[in-house]
Amino acid sequence: MSQLIIHTDGAARGNPGNGGYGAVLHWGQTVKEISQGYRHTTNNRMELMAVIAALKLLTRNNLDIIIYTDSSYIVNAVEKGWVFGWQKKGFAGKKNADLWRMFLQEYRKHKIKFVWVKGHANNKWNNRCDELATMAADNGNLLEDTGYTADASTGSGML
Repeated sequence: MSQLIIHTDGAARGNPGNGGYGAVLHWGQTVKEISQGYRHTTNNRMELMAVIAALKLLTRNNLDIIIYTDSSYIVNAVEKGWVFGWQKKGFAGKKNADLWRMFLQEYRKHKIKFVWVKGHANNKWNNRCDELATMAADNGNLLEDTGYTADASTGSGML
């Protein structure tokens, strides 16, 4: 197969609150699911973390990738080019700058197109990612979202 398909979703129980992400990667007939939960985080951070975690799994560069997400925050930031402007300005005043920096490191390794899908609708893979994300958020094995904690303590907060 020449194209990798990734579906992602993030969830937070409260905003901020416990959160999680889920992603499903499709490469030909191979399907891989990933998820992780975090304490004290936000929905947008988990949406972005799902994309980053999926991209970090890849062992090859220059892949042709389509990422399906219900996050208009991510789709618009990338497809409309906002994140590149934020980067040029050092992410001044922007939320989730730590994750956007991580994302851009991974993004530049591949050819990626983002496609928005309606969340909580009749989309099998988005629904599966939502299940993975909410199960991870409800799991007792939660990691600390250190980026959120650090930014919150400096007063820049996250949403």
